[in-house]
Amino acid sequence: MTVASPKIEASSPHVMNTYGRLPIALSHGQGCRVWDVNGKSYLDALGGIAVNTLGHNHAKLVPALQDQISKIIHSCNYYHVPNQEALAKKLVELSGMTNVFFCSTGLEANEAALKLARKFGHDKGIERPEIVVYEKAFHGRSIATLSATGNPKIQAGFGPLVEGFIRVPINDIDSLKQATDGNPNVVAVFFEAIQGEGGVNPMQPDYLRALRALCDERDWLMMVDEVQCGMGRTGKWFAHQWAGIVPDVMPLAKGLGSGVPVGAVVAGPKAANIFQPGNHGTTFGGNPLAMRAGVETIRIMEEDGLLENAARVGAHLHRGLMKALAAELASGAVREIRGQGLMIGVDLAKPCGALVQQCAENGLLISVTADTVVRLVPPLIMNEAEADEVVNILCPLVQKLLQAP
Repeated sequence: MTVASPKIEASSPHVMNTYGRLPIALSHGQGCRVWDVNGKSYLDALGGIAVNTLGHNHAKLVPALQDQISKIIHSCNYYHVPNQEALAKKLVELSGMTNVFFCSTGLEANEAALKLARKFGHDKGIERPEIVVYEKAFHGRSIATLSATGNPKIQAGFGPLVEGFIRVPINDIDSLKQATDGNPNVVAVFFEAIQGEGGVNPMQPDYLRALRALCDERDWLMMVDEVQCGMGRTGKWFAHQWAGIVPDVMPLAKGLGSGVPVGAVVAGPKAANIFQPGNHGTTFGGNPLAMRAGVETIRIMEEDGLLENAARVGAHLHRGLMKALAAELASGAVREIRGQGLMIGVDLAKPCGALVQQCAENGLLISVTADTVVRLVPPLIMNEAEADEVVNILCPLVQKLLQAP
């Protein structure tokens, strides 16, 4: 039976107008390539915004998910879900932490982390707990995670925001100390190891180590949002591991299920027992299909050496971009090419949102974040030839945009 392709219009009278969409509807994919309903092919350097870890139609993942769907898709958390324990055990092993709570999205995972921090404070007798967050951070769009986010543009129109946040610049331990010295209400520091929506801004290893020491000294929870930069994207399982530290709380999502919605909060000993029955919960979190997706994603990543691949291909892509844009880097028209592994930002000296459409017209899917940063977060299966293709399509378009008046 043939299903007619939907007509793609600039706007829909029935879908709420919450996204500035491109006039593209994707039909199917294979590896790092996708096709739209009109048959046009694209190289996927966005991966559903760092979600499609294993690319599209992976030969090992798809049969596993089909098997699970034929058995049971959802059961509520009144009952044990065996793959919850299997996935939790694996995440504990990979992280060096102790316990896991499962939800469905990164927003939910971050919201749970904020609740953990507040409960941690209340359990210590702190009536109005405060949490340190960062400039340019992005943690979600619920009222609490929006309040923790450092982007006034997306906060506009949703006040009053939730109180209890202290905002500081990244990679500046003195600013953090100055903002918190003498404040007995601080209970946690909450940050992305590499800021994603804020422009692919990495926290420096020395800063992370100093922050870990400060959290230990002051009895704060160190909470690392690894929603976008975790799950092997940088060449280690979690981006903070490059600094050789272990956090107290770590939200995960995006790449954990290779496209099936999975969120998790991994906790170390200091935070693992804060929540008790009745303190927190979810309907869909930890459902059998999502847990199977998480278990299989990690298994396949290990079998196929995808951490090593992310590091190697990411370094190759970074070198290719540096070489192709060397003149623009020298002139300052490209301010910086930064990131790690297969999470790369190309920061231009002018707004570059037009590149999203231009790249799509040339068969490449990317995004632009923080107005001036081209973000590349492809599937972790990308190879060097595909990385070269990204460079060959993207860089001439960047150069043309920079030369325009």
